[in-house]
Amino acid sequence: MKKALTAALAATFAVSSLGMASAAEAQSRGQYEQRQDRRDDRRDARQDRREDRQERREDRREWRQEAREDRREARQHARAYARWQQAQRRYNAGRYYAPRGYQTRSWSYGQRMPSYYRSNEYVVRDYGRYGLRQPDYGYQYVRSGNDVVMTSIATGVIAAVIAGLFN
Repeated sequence: MKKALTAALAATFAVSSLGMASAAEAQSRGQYEQRQDRRDDRRDARQDRREDRQERREDRREWRQEAREDRREARQHARAYARWQQAQRRYNAGRYYAPRGYQTRSWSYGQRMPSYYRSNEYVVRDYGRYGLRQPDYGYQYVRSGNDVVMTSIATGVIAAVIAGLFN
C-alpha cells in the first residue's frame, strides 16, 4: 500500500510538473514573440528615422542647389550691365552742381556714395531719354558730374558707372 501510494504521488507530481513545464514553455514562447515584436518595432522605428534623415538631407541638397542657381543668375544679371563703361553717346543736361561740401569726383564699382548724392536733385529718373536701361528693383541712377552711377537705394553701394554720359 505504501508503495502504491508513493507511486500515485510520484505520478501526480510528474503529471503536474509536465503541465507546469508546458505552461512555462508557452509563457516563454509568448515572451519570445513579444520580444521579437518589440525588436521589429524598434527596427521599423530606426528605418523610419533613417528615411526621415535621408529626406531632410535631400531637402538641404535641393535648397543648396537652388540657392547656388539663384546666386549664379544674380551674378549673370550683374554682369549684364558692365561695372564700368564709357557712354556711346553724350547728352545735354543742365549744369551740374556738386552737393555742398563735395567736389566732382570719379566713382568706381563697390564704393559707397554719400546720401547727399542720392537726394532727388541728383537722381536720374528719365533713364530712357538718356539711353539707359531701367535699373533693377532697389537701384537708381545718380548723376555725378558728367557720369551716371547706378547705386543701391538703401545702402548707396555703387553697382555700375557709366562715364561721360553728359556734356
